[in-house]
Amino acid sequence: MLTDDGPALIEGPVDLVTADGTVLHCDRFMVALCLCRRSSTYPLCDTSHRRRRHPRSAD
Repeated sequence: MLTDDGPALIEGPVDLVTADGTVLHCDRFMVALCLCRRSSTYPLCDTSHRRRRHPRSAD
């Protein structure tokens, strides 16, 4: 399932293979994959997309 402004949710458990060949085993029933690349645990989502800074308005 893809969400608006959020991660891709997939049913687990699942094995993910990263670009460098590392295999990540996730045994959760639902796994969140990062789509914004802000996650410190990429390719898994750590909800970093929620901590956006809003630009200050010029007064």
